[in-house]
Amino acid sequence: MDPTLLARIQFGANISFHILFPTITIALGWVLLFFKMQYNRTGNLKWMEAYGFWVKIFALSFAMGVVSGITMSFQFGTNWPGFMQTVGNIAGPLLAYEVMTAFFLEAVFLGIMLFGFRKVAGWVHTLATFLVAFGTTLSAFWIIVLNSWMQTPQGFEMRDGVAHATDWLAIVFNPSMPYRLTHMLIASALTVAFLIAGLSAYRWLKGDRSPAVQAALKTGVWLAALLIPVQILVGDMHGLNTLEHQPQKVAAMEGNWETGPKVPLLLFAWPDEAARENKAEIGIPSLASLILKHDVDGVVPGLNDYIGTHPPVKPVFFGFRVMVGTGLAMLALSWLGAYVLTRKGRLTPWLARAFVAMSFSGWVATLAGWYVTEIGRQPWLVTGVLTTAQAAAPIPAPILGLSLTAYLTVYAVLLTAYISALFYLARKAGGITPAPVGRVYPAAAE
Repeated sequence: MDPTLLARIQFGANISFHILFPTITIALGWVLLFFKMQYNRTGNLKWMEAYGFWVKIFALSFAMGVVSGITMSFQFGTNWPGFMQTVGNIAGPLLAYEVMTAFFLEAVFLGIMLFGFRKVAGWVHTLATFLVAFGTTLSAFWIIVLNSWMQTPQGFEMRDGVAHATDWLAIVFNPSMPYRLTHMLIASALTVAFLIAGLSAYRWLKGDRSPAVQAALKTGVWLAALLIPVQILVGDMHGLNTLEHQPQKVAAMEGNWETGPKVPLLLFAWPDEAARENKAEIGIPSLASLILKHDVDGVVPGLNDYIGTHPPVKPVFFGFRVMVGTGLAMLALSWLGAYVLTRKGRLTPWLARAFVAMSFSGWVATLAGWYVTEIGRQPWLVTGVLTTAQAAAPIPAPILGLSLTAYLTVYAVLLTAYISALFYLARKAGGITPAPVGRVYPAAAE
């Protein structure tokens, strides 16, 4: 196999594994703050019991995210030396900002958040929870800034083949950053909402009908039901931004070969890049033009305008449909769950099982969307500046294949252990969270 393709698969495997955990911690920190604020407001013990269970999930996810992120920084040097050689003047400071402003913030206050219940005053513990949540979001901000700049670079000039910053504000607030950041933060919130709803439903099915489980379940279901329509709106705006700056990516997402009006929205097709056509198309006439141009006669770009410079079509085309299809399933289940909770005050057993089955649906949608974004940028690593092939190190394919196999094996074991640990914690959950200093809990109440 081509060494560059192997290196891409290896980095893709690394980042696919890593992104699973920040996707949880970014939003779970804010949910923990919500639980803590609800307890501060009502004095109801159920909120602290919910906090006590989910802070363990946060700690486990945080540790997995930190460890899995280290391997990616190694690969910048071993597999992709051309990246830092060409754009290191921009990528390096952005990664450093993440470490200095976000990672340190999380690391300093995480200990108080995890172990400070009985050692600090309540307001200090609440402040620590806020700062950890803020730190995870700030960390996501800097990473998204770098990734967005690689998609839509500006604020720099090339000197002797090396990028030099000329306007840091333009670099940070590049054209796709606001849309990408908002889309990612909501994706994180939806991932956490379904994880909370799924594990709470699992505990409910196992006979744990405590007020804390009911409170967490309702929080997850309502958070998902309220955010999915917002995500659809933001996704549409993100797509329009991509159409403006990366039209070849949108052409691959739509499986559209010829530029023109009245382009159908393809529900299914089998793109054939060799023949430059689709097989077995099933589509809705003119709907892609209507969505992308808000006009059925709107002209949508086609892949044949970008021969040799557009991304591989199949992974982008199918990745986009997996993301949208998963999102629609999340929409249907969350709205049905919210309706049943409103009418009956609890889920039915079959609906609870559906939420358990969808516990990790946010991961599926996030990974599919991430593949659309990253594969859709190909053949560029930094659009218009550096191709992926130019950045790759001359490493023999057998070495890459061996290290890739090792990575995949380790990741499969770790992911199995992580998911097993979550359900183990759910089965063993219960008990009373110890009171923080200076605060006496009232009796548990519904």
